[in-house]
Amino acid sequence: MRYTDICVVGGGISGFAAAVAASRLGAKVLVVEQYGFLGGMLTMAGVGPMMTFHAGADQVVRGITSELIDRMVKKKKSPGHVFDTIGYTYTVTPFDAEWMKHEMELMLQESGGEVLYHTMLAGVEKKGQCIEAIYVCNKAGINPIRAKIFIDATGDGDLSAWAGVECTKGRVPDGACQPLTMNMKMGNVDLEKVKAYVLDHPEEFPYLKGNTRMVNMASHLSVSGFVKTLEKAIENKEITERLEGVLFFETNNPGEVIINTSRLYGYDPTDPDQLTKAEIEGRKQVRELETFFKNRIPGFENAILLQSGPSVGARSSRQIKGLYTLTHEDILKGTKFEDTIAHAGYPIDIHSPDGKEVAVKDDMHIKHGTVYSIPYRCLVNKDVVNLITVGRCISATFEAQGAIRTTPTAGAIGHGGGVAAYLSLKHQTIPKEVPGKELRRILIEQGAYLSS
Repeated sequence: MRYTDICVVGGGISGFAAAVAASRLGAKVLVVEQYGFLGGMLTMAGVGPMMTFHAGADQVVRGITSELIDRMVKKKKSPGHVFDTIGYTYTVTPFDAEWMKHEMELMLQESGGEVLYHTMLAGVEKKGQCIEAIYVCNKAGINPIRAKIFIDATGDGDLSAWAGVECTKGRVPDGACQPLTMNMKMGNVDLEKVKAYVLDHPEEFPYLKGNTRMVNMASHLSVSGFVKTLEKAIENKEITERLEGVLFFETNNPGEVIINTSRLYGYDPTDPDQLTKAEIEGRKQVRELETFFKNRIPGFENAILLQSGPSVGARSSRQIKGLYTLTHEDILKGTKFEDTIAHAGYPIDIHSPDGKEVAVKDDMHIKHGTVYSIPYRCLVNKDVVNLITVGRCISATFEAQGAIRTTPTAGAIGHGGGVAAYLSLKHQTIPKEVPGKELRRILIEQGAYLSS
């Protein structure tokens, strides 16, 4: 039996931020993480760069997530926030994934928090509306961990769902989720040759709207396009699946890029059989894409495949039914909430679940510089009183989740959830009743951005 004040299930960016925030305030915190490092999809599966910390010229994601990047910049393991040369959002933030694992561990250890690696959630023990303990599986077998407050940072809302929290999944009315992606990394890429091609072929890059000079406006390159090149490959059956386009990003390391191009339609990431099939299909697509990039994309002729996965990435799955459900109208209008714990500026970005239709309609594009808010009520629910849910699976509609699902925002949400968990302990109250003014005050003291 293991005891702690706060148990955070999941050590991705949101769980990490929650744990550091609560530990710095003096709470005894344990992070349960299924892999052997922190960072989740950022450090494990090639998700990157982080996008975006900004709304227009304003940095609206700060606090612990921003501190992580600031520390890495000082050690030359990230260039910081650079202009998005795709033209889709404001900035992107490349990073060295291996170093991020280490930096996150340092921050957690410095805060006084603990982590238990190679440990998976295996069950939930409840008494009434309260989680008494969770069961975890690791090298010691299946054993309980007891805590006063639990934080679900699993990404898919596993702890929340298993504990009996009402959840939704996917779009209305068919429950279909956004497509999964098996990211891949390639090295030894001639990025100057890539830039030269972009400059000379504006018809291939619709997001740039003819202004191909944008590729020279940042220290690190982001590319979306090669539409005609991809069409030719599909016609010749070099690519056998429906793809939305070619998308890749330069990392912090010279000649290394993350390729976010594969698309896995029709899979439910919370179904173990479907998830397994998606992994297999994802690796098949990676093999095709490796050949496609080397044969078709200028600059990749001598590139080397460095990594796929090792886990397929999910954009959306479960959403808890919280005390408030964030909507796309809230995103578009920049609705202000009295209990706001995080802000963001990333657009509504939905990849069609079936690949056959435009997922973001014209009336769902946010205006340049719009700052929207995320209320604390989206993190707590009516079903389980000692549980806080953080990350991309908080209470939001399918459309709104398309905006808040990216890693800087997930980190800001986790920061808010961690402070709330501490206040629940301090005031000996359930999470949904923590004092909002004090929650916001402490977040600001810890460097978070909260507008009036």
